[in-house]
Amino acid sequence: MEIKIYKDKQEVASQFSNYFFDLVKGKNEFHVALSGGSTPKVIFDILARDFGDKIDWSSIHFYWGDERCVPPTDEQSNYKMTVKHLFSNIDVPEENIHRILGEIDPVQEANRYAELLNTSLTKVAGVPQFDLVLLGMGDDGHTASIFPHEIALWDSKKSCVVATHPESGQKRVSLNGAVINNAKEIVFLVTGANKAEKLKEIHDKNEGYKKYPAALVEPNNGHLIWFLDKAAAAELA
Repeated sequence: MEIKIYKDKQEVASQFSNYFFDLVKGKNEFHVALSGGSTPKVIFDILARDFGDKIDWSSIHFYWGDERCVPPTDEQSNYKMTVKHLFSNIDVPEENIHRILGEIDPVQEANRYAELLNTSLTKVAGVPQFDLVLLGMGDDGHTASIFPHEIALWDSKKSCVVATHPESGQKRVSLNGAVINNAKEIVFLVTGANKAEKLKEIHDKNEGYKKYPAALVEPNNGHLIWFLDKAAAAELA
């Protein structure tokens, strides 16, 4: 595990954008699973503004680690946010964008998306492998859309699962733990003081820390980096 701590969300986004640029440079094909949230929104703005004409977007295939089961026009859609802040400002082929269809039946879509991953990605030990998976962490310790009350979904045999938000009851489609941990590179983007307590529990491996899905991110043979701002990292030793 590698931990990088920066001043604020803006610097996290800027530093990650540089990291991403270096990671995709010279690649003929690169498969990345995106996340939603406020930090990726800033990252997408920076990538479009500063790297729009420096990255060969035709070589990059975009997927999502999770999506809310809403139409692509809904304000809660991770896809819509990415279109607004990234895709609408760069030259990326439409066929390189592989969205989760949040508007159809969740079980049907989880099965369809799992099959898409099986046919589009290289498999390692029978599991689809991304070049990069981006993750956030909620202040409850969830990641992707696997929440503590449904932590068993992490070990699902299905590459994509249907999760339920613990408060709203909203259905979501999410990658499972096997696909996440099989990635070549996994990056957590965590900002804000409200994440500090759970981050400390996970980092210090306090008793019971594995009840948080974010604590189960342990790459098989890949590389794990946490990009943090000072507020999120405030309680780390």
